[in-house]
Amino acid sequence: MSELTKAKIYSQDGVDVEEEALFSSFAGSICKASYNNSPFLEVKDLSEGKFRGPRPFVFKNLPEGYFIETSADGIGTKGIVIDAAKTHHLAAYDIIAMTASDITRFGGVPIAFVNIFDTTSVGNEGDEVSKIYKSAIAGLGKVAKENKIVILKGETAQMGDAIGSEIADSKTKLNWSGIMIGAYHKDKMITGEKLAPGQIIIALKEEGFRCNGISSMRKALKERFGKEWWKNPEAGKSIKQAAHPSVLYDMYINTLHGWFDKDFKPEITIHAIVHLSGGALKEKLAKDVLFPKNLSAELFDLWEPPEIMRRCAEWRKITDEEFYEVWHGGQGMLLIIDEQDADHCIKRANDFGIKAKIAGKITKENTPQVSINSKLTPGKNIIYK
Repeated sequence: MSELTKAKIYSQDGVDVEEEALFSSFAGSICKASYNNSPFLEVKDLSEGKFRGPRPFVFKNLPEGYFIETSADGIGTKGIVIDAAKTHHLAAYDIIAMTASDITRFGGVPIAFVNIFDTTSVGNEGDEVSKIYKSAIAGLGKVAKENKIVILKGETAQMGDAIGSEIADSKTKLNWSGIMIGAYHKDKMITGEKLAPGQIIIALKEEGFRCNGISSMRKALKERFGKEWWKNPEAGKSIKQAAHPSVLYDMYINTLHGWFDKDFKPEITIHAIVHLSGGALKEKLAKDVLFPKNLSAELFDLWEPPEIMRRCAEWRKITDEEFYEVWHGGQGMLLIIDEQDADHCIKRANDFGIKAKIAGKITKENTPQVSINSKLTPGKNIIYK
């Protein structure tokens, strides 16, 4: 049997090698265009123009004594909602948010990204399936440039039936994961070591769900719009809102933290950064950051939840207590800083198109607790202990 015949049979079985090569070549061109994005990395392209070739790299311009770290994550089941909304072109905001933020939150700087892009099939060159998937990769190039991140390389896989989804017959299913490579320095770590009563909590506004609590969000859509919610014409607006891309805070925070200053001098001191991913306020702020230090917090002015999040809570009949544990409630990250730095912190956020405000303060109680003035139910107060 000839290699050509084998390829055609493989295509009939769900994997078109020729189309995958064309798609990978396109993805390789997006990677190559990003090689000068970061001031901290130089790619030594030894690929000789081949998208499968080696692309080693060296670090540069980092403070002496730096360390390298990696963070692995993915968009999870938000890919189902993105597919329903057909907003693949914005999905890169979610994958970068999930991987970069886990480096930024400890005082590091994300530098380079390696991604694994699982598709049903890549379609045929020029058809709608190919265009939709390519829009996601092109979107990654845009997001990487905005955030000074190099897309080092990646892997595209035509997974066929191996990708599960509620939308079983979709031809544009998406599972996206990857590894972010970043740098730390012992003098720039943000560990919460100097947290103290009187410090204030800055909440950075989030317009969508990010990538956590999506199973509950999809269940809420099902409760409201039926088992096949993605087919219900009345669900269109809600699906678009649910698929809203994550806000990226990394450039703003790392500018504040001095990574892009020639002497690496921070503009302000950040005592702790809380990424409100899985577990949200109860886990990420209370249990992970404050309680181990016998500290408490009052959250008296959080952001209002996004409209779609509020509706999903209603459709799913989620209580206020669970709401701020399953979802972030309108803030994607919290910064804990000294009170005198608040004005500068908020002003700089505005420079990056990010909305920030004083949402609370650190306190000392007999028993550690986080008190929340809920924005879901007016007048409702929540206490996590």
